[in-house]
Amino acid sequence: MESTTLVAPDISCEHCQRAIEGSVSKLVGIQTVKVDIPSKTVLVNYDPQQVSLAKIEEMLDDIGYTVAK
Repeated sequence: MESTTLVAPDISCEHCQRAIEGSVSKLVGIQTVKVDIPSKTVLVNYDPQQVSLAKIEEMLDDIGYTVAK
């Protein structure tokens, strides 16, 4: 398993949290997803053999949360 913290500046409320955690957790290979609203971050624990970081970022983008680079 690997862990990464992504910054998504558009996170602003509990709706954002539910949308992100619900969508990203459906990807195969995701162990946990935790959104922190105040810091606008998404902590993801995932299996890189099953899902790439690019795929996680793509999912976030698809639901309207662009990851800051």
